[in-house]
Parts: sequence; C-alpha cells; structure tokens
Amino acid sequence: QVRLVESGGGLVQAGGSLRLSCAASGRTVSTYPMGWFRQAPGKEREFVAAISRSGTYTYYTDSVKGRSTISRDNAKNTVYLQMNSLKPEDTAAYYCAAESSGSWARALTRTSTSYDYWGQGTQVTVSS
Repeated sequence: QVRLVESGGGLVQAGGSLRLSCAASGRTVSTYPMGWFRQAPGKEREFVAAISRSGTYTYYTDSVKGRSTISRDNAKNTVYLQMNSLKPEDTAAYYCAAESSGSWARALTRTSTSYDYWGQGTQVTVSS
C-alpha cells in the first residue's frame, strides 16, 4: 500500500509562487507515473500535470503550461509541483496521485480513475 502526503499549500497573492511536495511512503513510487490534480469548490477534480517514472517526460494541462513544473526525486520518493505566476483561478485543493501499473499512456488519459493512490490534498488559495 502506498501513502501519499501533500504539503506546501497556503495563501499567496496573485503573481506569487508555491512549491507543492508529495511524499510517498509504504513502498517506492519510482516505478509509477505520478500526477497532480486539483479541485475547486463546486467543480470536478481536474488534471494538472503528470510525470513519467524516470522524470524524462512531463505533461501539463493548458491552463498551467509555462507557469508550472512537475518534477520528482526518486531517491527521496517525492514528487513536486512548482507553481509560478499564480492566478486566483488556481485556487483549489491540490492532490497528488500515483498510477500503479507503470503505464505512462494510462497516466496521460488525465482522468482521476486512471490513478490508483491519492493523497489527502493541500489547499492553495490565491488572492487577487
């Protein structure tokens, strides 16, 4: 069983930056593609970014492309999401997720059902 714990959220002014972290425990996630999702109040959970097992490949939803960077440190069993130039519309709970079959193609479906393990989320609030 994999446990994912997110941290790094908070309240930030528009234009600011945050670095979210997702620490995994229970087993190594180095063989899993990893993703970040977010959910704003009253909205469905949406895909933000994904990273392949080795970190060679990344993918972003259009709304964060150019402003965010997903990365991983497999030695630390941790995934990161650096978010810059934050906007009020980025306000949401951010969730880390693991795709446990090792399939990058499955991770790229960008659907929450393609991910098998989830963290509890960390809140990001961007004030205007």
